[in-house]
Amino acid sequence: MKINKAVFPVAGLGTRFLPATKAQPKEMLPVVDKPLIQYAVEEAYAAGIRQMIFVNGRNKRAIPDHFDTAYELEAELAASQKKELLALVHSIKPDDMECIYIRQSKALGLGHAVLCAQSVVNGEPFAVLLADDLMVGKPPVLQQMANQFAELQASIVAVQEVPAEHTKRYGIVAGTQVTDRLMDVTQIVEKPDPDKAPSRQGVAGRYILTPSIFREIANLPRGVGGEIQLTDGIASLMRHEKVFAYRYDGQRYDCGSKEGFLQANVELALAHPQLGDSFRQYLKTLAL
Repeated sequence: MKINKAVFPVAGLGTRFLPATKAQPKEMLPVVDKPLIQYAVEEAYAAGIRQMIFVNGRNKRAIPDHFDTAYELEAELAASQKKELLALVHSIKPDDMECIYIRQSKALGLGHAVLCAQSVVNGEPFAVLLADDLMVGKPPVLQQMANQFAELQASIVAVQEVPAEHTKRYGIVAGTQVTDRLMDVTQIVEKPDPDKAPSRQGVAGRYILTPSIFREIANLPRGVGGEIQLTDGIASLMRHEKVFAYRYDGQRYDCGSKEGFLQANVELALAHPQLGDSFRQYLKTLAL
């Protein structure tokens, strides 16, 4: 089985970034010159995925507008012979990429958001990408995971080691090491206290899941925070199928936090082919 579909849960309110997110989705906040959601979509596209499924909320028109055709803008760029900018606008949504939008009518958690995509996923394995986890890797992190899935044909979650005091922010996994990067998961717990965490391996915002996850989520009670937790669904799935954790090769920026968002902007600006050198020189002038 090959991964052809990616689900992007983008219905959250982004309250940690108020007032910036009062009228703008957090997924549309720019890191250097691209919104967060575009980084995630480009990562999925690089992994060979062509069907992008956005589980959206009301007042988030900016996301479908970003991936739609902008006739007036494109006509103006064409008339002005701004060919490079026109090509840049066209590259946001390649011709072979399909975008599908589903409304999550109630804020019932990540598990519920994934469940909203069940009819479109249509019984296939699929990826889930959280756009506020900006992942940079060579090859891209989701492509690394897709390569693992091609061999394992089982659900995979991306993990990284987190500080003990941060276990309350993550789903935490434990299990048996298969390779230096791959773990056969035997336990997954949503946001445990440090003294109850089974390890320090925290789930990052990338998943590849088999369609059996929908059955498990549909039968879940509400978990931490009164929400339907994807972590709880994966824990239930493990009773019937193998689940693996993959320690990815790359850098994650927690752009759901202001500090992580600022770090991503600085580090990606330094790596930018046009901006990097001048921005580096500017930073050297600051009295830090």
